[in-house]
Amino acid sequence: MKSKQRIYIDTSVFGGYFDEEFKEYTIALFERIKDSEFTILYSTVTQDELENAPEKVKELVKSLRVELTEFIDLTVEAVDLATVYISEKVVGQTSFADCLHIALATINNADFLVSWNFKHIVNIERIRGYNSINIRNGYKQLEIRSPREFEKYEDN
Repeated sequence: MKSKQRIYIDTSVFGGYFDEEFKEYTIALFERIKDSEFTILYSTVTQDELENAPEKVKELVKSLRVELTEFIDLTVEAVDLATVYISEKVVGQTSFADCLHIALATINNADFLVSWNFKHIVNIERIRGYNSINIRNGYKQLEIRSPREFEKYEDN
């Protein structure tokens, strides 16, 4: 049996579950998660960002099955890598938390980082920037996608 893909979900995806614009694809992704198709990487950065989230978003987080979730602590290595993304101007200083998500997903060998943040994360120029830094620093490229790209298409 092949091992499950490990996906790092950033904060925007949890909020997207309840957002008119994003919920169709987000709910579909969470159905696949509930069906044990993935291992979810959940970080202290995401946890901190969700501290002031609406109760329904917190309930969604609590609904993730513990055995399908890998909890990731913030490390000096992740802070250092995120700092390089900023110093190399992939994004500006105000996007440091976004950089921490990318760094944590990279260092923890996520198969995918999933986000609805098109400005700072799911953006072809930014993805190239993050990955060129990752490769230069001895990490593998990170696949960065939106939940929409996890839609399942049935074969006819």
